[in-house]
Amino acid sequence: MPSTNALRVVLVAFALLAAGWAAARAQDDRPLRLARADAAPSVVAARQPIRGTVDVPLDGGSLSLAELEDIALRRNPGLARASAEVDAARGHWLQVGLRPNPTVGYLGEEIGNEDSAGMHGAFASQEFVRGGKLALNRRVAGQQLRKAEYRLESQRFRVLTDVRGAYYEVLAAQRGLELSAELARVADEASDTAQQVFEGRQTSRFEPLQARIEARQSGILLQTAKNRHAAAWRSLAAVLGEPDMPPARLVGDLNDSLPEYDFEDSLTNLLAQSPQLAAAWTDVERARWAIERASAEPVPNVQVQATVAFDTASDDTWAGVQVGLPLPLHDRNQGEIAKSVAELRAAEANVNRLQLWLYERLAAAFERYDNARYQANVYAASILPDAQDALNLANLGYTEEELDYLSVLTAQRQYTQTNLAYLDALREVRASAVKINGLLLSGSLEENE
Repeated sequence: MPSTNALRVVLVAFALLAAGWAAARAQDDRPLRLARADAAPSVVAARQPIRGTVDVPLDGGSLSLAELEDIALRRNPGLARASAEVDAARGHWLQVGLRPNPTVGYLGEEIGNEDSAGMHGAFASQEFVRGGKLALNRRVAGQQLRKAEYRLESQRFRVLTDVRGAYYEVLAAQRGLELSAELARVADEASDTAQQVFEGRQTSRFEPLQARIEARQSGILLQTAKNRHAAAWRSLAAVLGEPDMPPARLVGDLNDSLPEYDFEDSLTNLLAQSPQLAAAWTDVERARWAIERASAEPVPNVQVQATVAFDTASDDTWAGVQVGLPLPLHDRNQGEIAKSVAELRAAEANVNRLQLWLYERLAAAFERYDNARYQANVYAASILPDAQDALNLANLGYTEEELDYLSVLTAQRQYTQTNLAYLDALREVRASAVKINGLLLSGSLEENE
């Protein structure tokens, strides 16, 4: 039977283990709860893409911008990847704050000594992490989680910017195709008419030749418009995550409610709302917590082991306790602390660099926006009305036999080309406005840091 003294030693040993567990919990639970609150998922989590099948219109159907955005947010692979990275960061945050597992095992000594069965027993050991290291681990990992969430938000802006930009590209190409088709139709009719007049010997060979040249040039313009529309649609389909999606007619008008932006207001909004800049600030916070974590590393962890065994030779039960901890005499984590301090300086410098980079990109986007908006306003106010008047006068002159049909065709071509130039200006206004509104984030299918 176990002796009373041995039982007392065993009780003391396990009491030490229990006290160590309680102390570790008291030391780490409050910081862990704080870290858990700090690292809680932000509003980004509510914007994670919903995976599933997508019903798209067949040929002859129509799509609005809102419908395209909904498809892209569900199907764009870049969003799925960024969402998975958030999940991975959340798993890492959970893991680094977990306490070490206890160790239990069997103990056998002096087996066969003097023909005895020896001593047999069991042991239990536990490492107690001190210095708040587990809480600090989660502080560091919490900032990495926040950065992953901001990267998901950045990807969401990229997807929406790309969809909106591609939408306006297709919308412009759609209208350009209509204008080019009308010009080609008129030019073909003019070429046929000029040939018939020539065959009736009512004119020279010059007019049918000129009409044929106009018709062929209009045909080239029409084919270019078809190619442009096809390319714009394929680009849109790729961003949607549906490369095999059949072309559909887009609902909308490039002229509707042209946006107006002020540079200073846009800059203030950009610096306040940019998820790229927010992610850079998380690097600063992560580096600050990393300094604290590196500084806590020299605080030694305590290793406690309790053993109880029965000696078959003497019929005695005995117990033992071991408590150990490393002495930080030489390695006080000096190098890691210096590294973390340097990383903090680098992260702060990167925030400054990113602010200047965003300022530079916004300035370039505003140049495009201001130029395109000015051009669109001039076209709408004077150039398009003049082109329309010129076409009306040419038609009237032809009706009254003051002008030949080539003059009408030239006026028609000028009218069409003017409208196409106006379309380009509108497309550029929309493209630059989408970039500004999207916080300069685009390229959802590119490899982004």
